[in-house]
Amino acid sequence: MHQTFSITKTSRKVLSHFLDTIPIEKLNKIPEGFNNNIIWNIAHIVVVQQMLTYKLSGLPMLVSDEMVAKYMRGTKPSQDVSQSEIDEIKFLLFETINKTEVDFNAGIFQNFQEFTSLSGFTMRNIDDALCFNYYHEAVHTGMIMSLKKFV
Repeated sequence: MHQTFSITKTSRKVLSHFLDTIPIEKLNKIPEGFNNNIIWNIAHIVVVQQMLTYKLSGLPMLVSDEMVAKYMRGTKPSQDVSQSEIDEIKFLLFETINKTEVDFNAGIFQNFQEFTSLSGFTMRNIDDALCFNYYHEAVHTGMIMSLKKFV
């Protein structure tokens, strides 16, 4: 699993770079033909990782219920995100994956509830969830790269 965490951390560095280099108005812009924006995709990545690991294991997530409600699957941006919210999302990009790695190594993900994603991948344990997560992050990173062209 070391490689899985390494891949995810590399992905998070790319996402953090977007937050550092794309102006706030472009992070918040929803281009014509899209239903979300760059910052929504980044926050969605954080939320889904927490749901796949902690929630499916019956453990408290490291993100708030409000953040989950705002960025879970099926939601879309309802208002612009402030700089302080962007800063929190950037912090959570690294805090969540680092804490997940510590907790994984401590063996706390024991009571995993089987889950099948919309794409048809069935996760039966934490290892499956972590592997699926970096696929999920790659899909949304691709979306972000597409959005960048239109903002």
